[in-house]
Amino acid sequence: MNKVVWITGASTGIGFEIAKVFAKSGCVIIATARRKSRLVSLVSEIRFAGHEAYAFVCDVRSERSIASTKKKILEKCGTIDILINNASITTFKSFIDTKPPEFDDIIETNLRGSYLTARTVLPIMMKKKRGQIINVLSVAAKTVFTDSSAYSASKAGLLALFNVLREEMRKYNIKITNIMPGATDTPMWSPATRQKYHSRMMTPRDVAEIVFHTANQPKKVVIEDVMIKPIKGDL
Repeated sequence: MNKVVWITGASTGIGFEIAKVFAKSGCVIIATARRKSRLVSLVSEIRFAGHEAYAFVCDVRSERSIASTKKKILEKCGTIDILINNASITTFKSFIDTKPPEFDDIIETNLRGSYLTARTVLPIMMKKKRGQIINVLSVAAKTVFTDSSAYSASKAGLLALFNVLREEMRKYNIKITNIMPGATDTPMWSPATRQKYHSRMMTPRDVAEIVFHTANQPKKVVIEDVMIKPIKGDL
């Protein structure tokens, strides 16, 4: 039976490429994002290649939206084998210039959103005594970058949160993996930054291939924390 893989934030960048890489291996893809229109081309491409994929609108800031998405996935596929928490936002502002609504939105999307999605799928995985949650974090979880305080806090919080969850889930054979990419050429960066540093950045496909590798380990093996950087280092 092909694994059912739920990818949040799948409309662009790393999530978009993760969906395509996992689909190529025969996985059933559940692609979610806040706007369904951005998922249409992804699902069409996957289906055109002969694979199974579904697109659902899901705002990870909303418990109701997540619960509704889970219900739709189970109606279509019957289970969820892998959750990939990829939905993420940021603003490149100093601590003092980051307004409370901006801080709240980053924390609610990046940190609380991943908490909510994981908490939603875990009962399914615990009952089966198998499953995997892969979190796409950032090197900012461990490395200091100015003008990224809220983003760094969300990613460092995720790292701590899921490292604890990993220990709690070992008895259920549920794997928890944290991927921490460095500079990757995605829409999260400004057009000017992408143009200037494009040759130094990793591609979303580079990261997606590593995410796929971590999900395809022997049954008794879990890759726990992975830091990935461009060969020339941080920007």
